[in-house]
Amino acid sequence: MIISQTPYRVSFAGGGTDLPSFYEKEMGAVLSVGLSQHMYVTVSPRFKASTRIAYTKTEIAESIEDIEHTIAREALRMTDLGKHLEITTIGDVPSGTGLGSSSSLAVGLLNALNAYKGQISSPQQLAEKACQIEIDILNKPIGKQDQYAAAFGSLNYIRFNSDDSVDVEPVPYKPETLRELESRTLLLYTAQQRSADDILVKQSAGTQRQDTFAVLREMRDLAEEMRSVISGSGNMDDFAALLHEGWLLKKSLGFGITNQRIDDWYSAALKAGAQGGKLLGAGGGGFLMLMAPPENHQAIRDALGNPREIPFEVDRRGSRIIFISDRYK
Repeated sequence: MIISQTPYRVSFAGGGTDLPSFYEKEMGAVLSVGLSQHMYVTVSPRFKASTRIAYTKTEIAESIEDIEHTIAREALRMTDLGKHLEITTIGDVPSGTGLGSSSSLAVGLLNALNAYKGQISSPQQLAEKACQIEIDILNKPIGKQDQYAAAFGSLNYIRFNSDDSVDVEPVPYKPETLRELESRTLLLYTAQQRSADDILVKQSAGTQRQDTFAVLREMRDLAEEMRSVISGSGNMDDFAALLHEGWLLKKSLGFGITNQRIDDWYSAALKAGAQGGKLLGAGGGGFLMLMAPPENHQAIRDALGNPREIPFEVDRRGSRIIFISDRYK
């Protein structure tokens, strides 16, 4: 048996510039971090000549072509492992919450399947193959940041180039800067799950408009400014202010990114002491990230009705194999 562990991700700035509608014209960039909330994938042998996949449902397929789970089907085709496999996926957080879960699954599944074959996968290889599955084969209207954030983990400035290449640049920081970032950040669940696809389709089409493209350019430049704060002064007040500026820019795009309930939450959080924040993912629901001095956190929770919360802690390692049985074949 093989078990992989792959982080979800949190994006601070630059989301949307990882779509080809933007980066094919000029460089896109995001500042993102691997989160210590994970997707686990197990791969083990199956006695019967079929493939069993357990996720929110359970499939038993006689051939790969019969598998309904699209990412699993294409990952199995890509790795050419045939049948006689048991695959399970377990996520710390459900899909549709803005943390890049589908890409974490794609990366983690590829990592586990390759390890089952006895192959070591680099983060770059995992991210590229996950992008190939999700974007090129399945034609999902998504960008590339999630796959790279999941594969590499830690805190990175990720550049998306017009030649379709991607550069991952680790952000240098002082240990106390990262500790303060972790202590100031809240991740609060809005209890609204959504598919990002519709929003991203609209955003990609809207990028053709000059005003939308200009906003995305500002969002990309904010990612660079926020990187400079992390690696320079480490001033979290400045970082939170830039986060707030980025949310106002993202909201201005429209495309269903926000709604009245989310706007009311954000306004209430600011009144309770938050300095900045954003809705994670493409928008429409999921987790609201807020930054505030720790002494204001309980007031913010109370103002929002004490919603479900997950800790903000940086995963510094990216996707990895955490278990290999000596009887996996």
